[in-house]
Amino acid sequence: MTKHQKLFETVQLGPVTVGNRIGVAPMTRTSATETGVVTDQMVSYYHKFAKGGFGFIITEGTYTDDKYSQGYPDQPGIINQEQAQAWQKVTEAVHQDGSKIIMQLMHAGALSQGNRFTKETLAPSVVQPKGEQLGFYGGEGSFPTPKEATKEDIKHIIEGFVNAAQRAKEVGFDGVEIHGANGYILDQFLTDYTNQRTDEYGGAVENRVRLAVEVSEAVRDAVGDDFVVGIRISQGKVNDYHHKWADKEKEADIIFTQLGQTGLDYIHVTEYEAWQPAFPKGEGTEATDAAFGDGGPTLAALAKKYSQRPVMANGSLHEPDKAQAIVEQGDADLVTIGRGALANGDWANKVKNDQGLEEFKPEKVLAPNAKIKGFEV
Repeated sequence: MTKHQKLFETVQLGPVTVGNRIGVAPMTRTSATETGVVTDQMVSYYHKFAKGGFGFIITEGTYTDDKYSQGYPDQPGIINQEQAQAWQKVTEAVHQDGSKIIMQLMHAGALSQGNRFTKETLAPSVVQPKGEQLGFYGGEGSFPTPKEATKEDIKHIIEGFVNAAQRAKEVGFDGVEIHGANGYILDQFLTDYTNQRTDEYGGAVENRVRLAVEVSEAVRDAVGDDFVVGIRISQGKVNDYHHKWADKEKEADIIFTQLGQTGLDYIHVTEYEAWQPAFPKGEGTEATDAAFGDGGPTLAALAKKYSQRPVMANGSLHEPDKAQAIVEQGDADLVTIGRGALANGDWANKVKNDQGLEEFKPEKVLAPNAKIKGFEV
């Protein structure tokens, strides 16, 4: 019997029973065709994790429309029948070995660095993104300054998520995850300095979270109750790694409370190190500072407290003891593994059998000069 037995309990995720608490994190791969169609390489990539004992797998971010959503060259999409049908090979392969599979739906917004449909980028406001484009995904130099989303653009964003979710359901996915993290479009609306709007989508955090809430509600309504719907949330971004919410726990309260009321089946939070306090001591509420001693609550704990939904935790949890601890202490119900899964396609089976794990070596999976940031993998 494994000493990490807690990780191997079954979990109910909305309408779906997951075989254990261990999932594969969504990781950008850029290995689809130029037109966003799944390749045989991708089928093998996802299938190996199912064979390796992971209870569930979340796909790489998949673009949702033929307007502004695509983020990278050779990123997969699910905007038409050809793309959708190609994904069916993945769902069938994963189900063959008993795992569940969730498609992550992504709109890149201002962080797009490769969109075959347009050269323009879209954002809540005309604010140039911080940092540089990601070289290992084909980008170079500064991000372009985006155009401000009109109400019609916002309507199209929501429709894209809805249509993509419906297609995912049709081709055998067990659920979808709305990408609201890491600096992409929904996170751009949520983030104070990228959202300078003065309408109902800007200003106070209650307004800035509005689009994520509307997308969550619209997707839930479209796919019904027999399909898993979750959302991914983070503070840090691929282009602003250390960002923290300005109002700390007060902001977390509003964000997670509102998302928890939308009918979502789970909230997936990602930090560089998932077990670390979300905010420095003294910047949470008096009650949580008292409850968590010198540390302070993790972002996962805050998501669970305020959303009252099942929570997935992600962030450097490839050490089994850390993964088990965050579940045992009640911060999270499930964990997702990135780097550890890339290094060990059978991470779950190895941990179950108390076998040693291979160390993650970036050069084995990325170009020689690629730089890795924790919450991406």
